[in-house]
Amino acid sequence: MHIIDRGSGIPVVMVPGIQGRWEWMAPAVDALAARCRVITFSLGDEPSSGFALDPARGVENFLSQIAAVLDRAGLSQAVLMGVSYGGPIATEFAVRHPDRVSALMLVSALPPDWQPDRRARFYLRAPRLLSPLFLVDAPIRAQREIRAALPALGPRLRFSARQTSTLLRCFISPSRMAMRLKWLGEFQFSDPSRFLNPVMIITGEPGLDRVVRPELTRRYLEALPHARYEVLHGTGHLGVSTKPDEFSAMVRRFLDGLASDVQRASA
Repeated sequence: MHIIDRGSGIPVVMVPGIQGRWEWMAPAVDALAARCRVITFSLGDEPSSGFALDPARGVENFLSQIAAVLDRAGLSQAVLMGVSYGGPIATEFAVRHPDRVSALMLVSALPPDWQPDRRARFYLRAPRLLSPLFLVDAPIRAQREIRAALPALGPRLRFSARQTSTLLRCFISPSRMAMRLKWLGEFQFSDPSRFLNPVMIITGEPGLDRVVRPELTRRYLEALPHARYEVLHGTGHLGVSTKPDEFSAMVRRFLDGLASDVQRASA
């Protein structure tokens, strides 16, 4: 199994979103690695992951993969971060294995009871056939967010060039994305309120995230007893890529708070 392990300090394990490849989070990985130890991976059904996936196990594969990543990294415990699709998976792992998750971070995360909206249902009907339309539609829908996050033309062009390069190197598979959503819909999630360790929930601004609306992610605030919430301003669903430094600083503040809590408890 292939894992990415960068930086030093408090370990943070990042579970990627629906695209499946860790490279779509690379700007955040690079920014965080300057502040902590970052471990991440591609979801197990990606050919590049090196993980032996059993399609019959669905989401259970990803839970086993997180455990294997922790073991490979030599970690008995870490902060676990779920990004978008990775959110409910990270939460389920945390509920099942609280001894291995010192804290949970959910970034623009789908809630466990998420149901596809009309647009998602349209693409799920024939993901492979409709993939050209999806690949044209997605960047158009993201333009408002990108302009808000990167108002100057130069940074916006560099961001677009980086995203295009990532797409060419790590092409999105609509059929795998559809299967992941199917697995999510079939899975019986545990009660998140059983996780009693610290939780940080991060979303973009309302109106800018057109993928997972912030009010959906905020459902976790009702379910997780020790959750706090922050907004990454000036962006929506793409904050880990459009504002990696601001995102990294937000994560670092949370990690510093965890360290302070440990020091006070041991004093």
